[in-house]
Amino acid sequence: MEGHAGSASNEKGGGERAKDLKLFYLTWPIFLEVALFMMMGIADTFMLSEISDNAVSGVGASNHYLHIAILLLEVIGNGASIVVAQYIGSRKFFEAAKISALAVTLNLLFGVVLSVGFVAFNGFLLSSLNLQGEVYEYAKSYLSIVGGAIFLQAIINSLAAIIRVHGFTKEAMYVSLGMNVIHIIGNYALIFGNFGMPALGVEGAAISTIASRLIAVGVFFWLLYRIMEVRIAFSYYLNLSKEYVGKILKIGIPSALEQVMYHSCQIVFLSYTTYLGDAALAAKQYASNISMLIYLFAFAVGIGTSIMVGRLVGAARPDDAYRRVWMSVRSASIGTLLVLVVVIAFREPLVGFFTDDPEVLRLGAQVLLYALILETGRTINIIIVNSLRASGDAKYPLWIGMFSMVGMSLPLGYVFVFHLGMGLPGIWLAIAADEWLRAIIFYFRWRSRKWEKHALVTPDAPVDANAAAAQV
Repeated sequence: MEGHAGSASNEKGGGERAKDLKLFYLTWPIFLEVALFMMMGIADTFMLSEISDNAVSGVGASNHYLHIAILLLEVIGNGASIVVAQYIGSRKFFEAAKISALAVTLNLLFGVVLSVGFVAFNGFLLSSLNLQGEVYEYAKSYLSIVGGAIFLQAIINSLAAIIRVHGFTKEAMYVSLGMNVIHIIGNYALIFGNFGMPALGVEGAAISTIASRLIAVGVFFWLLYRIMEVRIAFSYYLNLSKEYVGKILKIGIPSALEQVMYHSCQIVFLSYTTYLGDAALAAKQYASNISMLIYLFAFAVGIGTSIMVGRLVGAARPDDAYRRVWMSVRSASIGTLLVLVVVIAFREPLVGFFTDDPEVLRLGAQVLLYALILETGRTINIIIVNSLRASGDAKYPLWIGMFSMVGMSLPLGYVFVFHLGMGLPGIWLAIAADEWLRAIIFYFRWRSRKWEKHALVTPDAPVDANAAAAQV
C-alpha cells in the first residue's frame, strides 16, 4: 500500500520544490547536459587520434561494452525516474523521496557487480569482437580501468535522473559541465604528460574519466539534498520496498533490455566492420561520433517530453499527454533537419577534424550522406518511445524492437555488407530501416491511446488544472 498519510503531510513542501515544467526550459539544459556527456567521448576520440587511429578504434570498441553497461544501469535510473514523475504528478511527494533513495541503493549494488565483471572478463569480451594486435591492447587497457569503476556511473545515473525529473535540469547540466572541464583537463595532463604528469596515453584517458565521475558523484549528492523538500533519510536507502522495487523494474527492465538489444546489435555491426579493414573501423567510429550531434536535439526533447508525460499521466491528464507528444515530434523533426543540412554540407571538414588519412576521410564522409535517411526516422522514434515508457507502456517497445532490430536489421546488414558489397553504407541503411519501421509502428501505438491503461499510480483525488499546471 502507498503511504498516503506521508504524502499528504508533505504535499505543500514538495509542490514548492517540484519546479514548473515547460518543454523549452526543461529541454535546453538537457540538451546541453547530453551534449557535454557526448563531448567527453568526442574529447577522448580527438585527443587519442593524436596517438593513432588504432587507439581511437580500441577505445571505441571498449565503449560499446561500457555503453551497454550504462544502459543496464538505467534499468533502475530510468524506471525510478518514470515512477517518481508519476508520483509527483499525483502529488505523492513522500513516496517519491523513498523511491529516489531506493534507486540509488539498487544501482550502486548493480554497478559493483558490473565493475567486478569487467575486471574479470575484459579479455574474453574484447576477443569476441575479433580485435587483434595494438587495437586489442588499447581496448583491454581502457576497459579494465573504466569498466572497473563503472559503479561510479551507476550512482550518477540514478542521481541525475532523480534531479532532472524534479525539474532541476539546469542544475544537472552545471554538474555535467564541471565534469567535462575536469575530464578534458585530465586528458590533456595524463594522455600527453602535461602539468608534470606522466604521459599515459589511453590509460590516461581512462584515469581522467574515473576522476571526473568521482567528483561528479559528490556534487550530485550535495545537489540532491538541496532540491528535495522531503529530505531523504538514511533509512530510506536501506528500505527495499517490494512494491516500489516492483514498479521500478516493471518500467526499467523492458526499457533497458530494449536499449541493450539495440547496442548489442551495434556491436554485431561493429564486428561486421572489422572485416572491412582498419580504415572502415576508424571511419565508423568518427562518423558515429558526428552522428551523435545530429540526434542530440531529438534526444533532449525526448527526455524532456518523457518527464512531462510522466507527470501528466500521474495527474490523470492523458489528453494533455497525447497532444504534448505530437508537438514534441514536430519540434524535434525540424531541429534534426536543420542540423542535418549543416552536417551534410560540412561532412568532409567534420571527419577531417579527427583524421588526415584519405581513406578514412573518404569513408566517413560517404556514410554521413546516409544520415539524411537514418536520423529523420530516429528522431520520431526517440520522442515516441520515450513517451510510451513514461506512460507505463514499456513492454510494447521491447517486443517491437526484438522483431525490428534482431529479426530484420541484423540480417539486412549482413546481406548489404557481405553479399551486396555495400560496405559501411550498408550498415547505415540497415540501421535506418530499423529506425523507420519502429517509428511508424510507435506512431500508430501512440495514436491508438492503448498506453493510457498502463499508468503506475493515480492521485488520491483528482488533480485540478491549477495544481497540475504548477507541475507541468
